[in-house]
Amino acid sequence: MQEIYQQAVQMQEELVAVRRKIHQNPEVGTKLPRTSDLVKEKLREYGCIPQDIANSSVVAKIKGRKNGRTILLRADMDALAIQEAAEVDFKSNNGAMHGCGHDMHTTMLLGAAKLLQKHRDELHGTVKLLFQEDEEGFTGAKSVIKAGVLENPKVDAAMALHVNSGTPSNMVLCGLGHFMAGCTLFRIEVNGVGCHGAMPETGVDSIYIATHIYQALQEIVTREVASQDPCVLTIGKFSGGLKPNIIPEKVVMEGTIRYKNKETGDRIYTRIGEIAQSVARAFRGEAQLSEIASAPPLVNNDDMVREMSEYVKQIVDPQMVVLLHEGGMGSEDFASFSYQVPISYLLLGAGTDKENPLFGKPMHNECVVFNEDVLPLGSAILASCAINWLNNHHNE
Repeated sequence: MQEIYQQAVQMQEELVAVRRKIHQNPEVGTKLPRTSDLVKEKLREYGCIPQDIANSSVVAKIKGRKNGRTILLRADMDALAIQEAAEVDFKSNNGAMHGCGHDMHTTMLLGAAKLLQKHRDELHGTVKLLFQEDEEGFTGAKSVIKAGVLENPKVDAAMALHVNSGTPSNMVLCGLGHFMAGCTLFRIEVNGVGCHGAMPETGVDSIYIATHIYQALQEIVTREVASQDPCVLTIGKFSGGLKPNIIPEKVVMEGTIRYKNKETGDRIYTRIGEIAQSVARAFRGEAQLSEIASAPPLVNNDDMVREMSEYVKQIVDPQMVVLLHEGGMGSEDFASFSYQVPISYLLLGAGTDKENPLFGKPMHNECVVFNEDVLPLGSAILASCAINWLNNHHNE
């Protein structure tokens, strides 16, 4: 597989140019016209036939010269709705930012497409390339699955590679089992009766109610969930009122539940609704809970992860390939695939501040900068893992 890696290294300049073009024109959510058009343009250039799927997603197939199984490689394309402040001369200026590295992922999968086309004669089976919308909003994976991305041909396994800021460049983290937490985004609308601040007795104070709900929700994790059952409840948005002397009619709270056990997440969500409604009624108001979006826990297939880690060791120093027995509380909508087919979701280190003072900022930070030197390695990992997996499983 060193040959594939060397071919990828020769593509460095091209990959950087593609990545920067995507980076400077970030798009958010389910509507990604410029990004998907660029992806389709490059796929056609590499000899692939791209097809639209769901809202703005793109899929293409590379069929080998020999029959076999089908593996799906996925890259997410959407950005975050934050203003970039990174110290790079190619930063975006449209109020959105690739602060999670999806521009890196899209570029690496395009590079993998070019490599796979060069090595079609070695392929036993089919590689399906998926460039996916709205990972950040947790609707993308569900949308493409519903649209049939796992059919025609039927997908037997799936793989994704995600860059990780703060991890040394070229280090590959291979998580076993429950590698990423499930996440439910929720909204609580608290309704009272608006009035003048000088006469609070004439209204129902929605802010007062919301603060009591906020405090009461902290009891769920500390007193209702076992300490051995990881979960995190966060309120990240608390919005209400426009004037300092007016008690508003409504307050909106939004937050997330993160959990390793789906049943725990469901139970916490139910309790949020019960507590919000009970507290609101105690203070003469009302509260309604609704789900914004959700992604289940990501469960890697241990056998597949171990197998892919061995393929990666053919490209990088084996000491740079690390098996992890515990994951974190971050979430990823690729998780939806793990309940349909065996998956392998790996992390690729994209730099620390010891390598470069610009590197190592947290993911989703407005100043995060990823090391573009890892782009060829990412393309090589995706291509070589697909080739090896298909060739080792074509008789099954």
